Parts: sequence; C-alpha cells; structure tokens
Amino acid sequence: MEGGGTPPETLKEERQSGCVPPTSLEGNSLKKSNWGFLFTGIVGGTLVAVYAVATPFITPALRRICLPFVPATAKQIENVVKMLRCRRGPLVDIGSGDGRIVIAAAKEGFTAVGYELNPWLVWYSRYCARREGVQASAKFYISDLWKVTFSQYSNVVIFGVPQMMPQLEKKLELELEDEARVIACRFPFPHWTPAQVTGEGIDTVWAYDASSFRRSKKRP
Repeated sequence: MEGGGTPPETLKEERQSGCVPPTSLEGNSLKKSNWGFLFTGIVGGTLVAVYAVATPFITPALRRICLPFVPATAKQIENVVKMLRCRRGPLVDIGSGDGRIVIAAAKEGFTAVGYELNPWLVWYSRYCARREGVQASAKFYISDLWKVTFSQYSNVVIFGVPQMMPQLEKKLELELEDEARVIACRFPFPHWTPAQVTGEGIDTVWAYDASSFRRSKKRP
C-alpha cells in the first residue's frame, strides 16, 4: 500500500488482539504518575500540618515539670480579681494559657503580662485581647517561665501543679520585692502561709504576701 501507512487489516487485528499503541500507554502512565505525586503531596502536607499544630501541645508534656493547659473557670477568675482588689502595680500570669486572667486583670486597670510556652495559645490570647479592646495593657509572650525574671512585677498569678510549686517558691523568694503578692490557683505553695484564702474546691485561690513569706523564711 502506498504512503507507508498501516494497513486496515493490521489495525483491525491490533484492536481485536487488545494491543494498545505506545502513545496510549505513555499517557496512562503519566496520569498515574501525576496522581501519585498529588496523593504524596496531600499526605505529606497533612502530616506537616498535624505536626505543626500538635508539637506546641506535646512538647511541654515531655519536660521534667509539665504545666498543662486547663482553662480557668469563671469562678476562678472572679476569685483572682477579688484578691487583687486595692492592689496596684504590674501583673504577670505565669503560664497564661488562653489569656483569661491577663485580660480580666487588664479590664480592672492593671498592666498585665502573660508568659506561655505554647505559641498557639499566645497568638489566640493576643487575638482575644484585641477583641476585648485591652491589647494596649494586656501583653503576651512566648517564653519558658524558668527563663523569665519576675522582679519587676508587683502581682504574680500562677495556675501551677504540685510538682513545680517548691521550685517556684525558691525562684519567687529570690526575685520578688517585699510589696509583691503571689496568687496561686488550684494548688497552694507547700511552705508559705497564705494571707488570704477564698473559694472552695478547684476554685480555691491562695494569696501570699512576699513580705510575710520572706520574713518567715528568715526565722530560725
């Protein structure tokens, strides 16, 4: 046959025998390859996203002393504010979580700062402060509480756990001025005598005056 084309009989035989031209095979292979790349990209992106979100929550649990995030109840916040009445000076919340205490203190007229290790909670706290209109007096920072010096604060709030309280006692005794007040929520300090106690159960709040626990420390 002239023109060098494939005879019709041959094409008919290829179709009947199930043979597929090489160009069709290459096209199918390319489609499968593209789907493979897309699937791998989706799985990889999902894993990265999960890692990015979960790591800030998991990492603190791997530390020697873990300070878990447990949101403050409305009653706890009310009791903390009660302990701050007639108080002045800057306030710090150690392990500020979602910023509830800092924002409540800012609404009461305090210049308040929160230190939190979890960046997602810090960003959320900043958003909440802006939403409540107190972003100028409520500040949040990503930091490890053991690397922060608290000497400049007159009011210290801590939602601690029993394992950390003895070590935190020593740190605050060294750093705070005599006029400072420390407010502990959920768990008291083991060796200090509180000046005031309010609430009950998980809403109990203990207030300690630095002048008192430093004076008792000096007693023989």
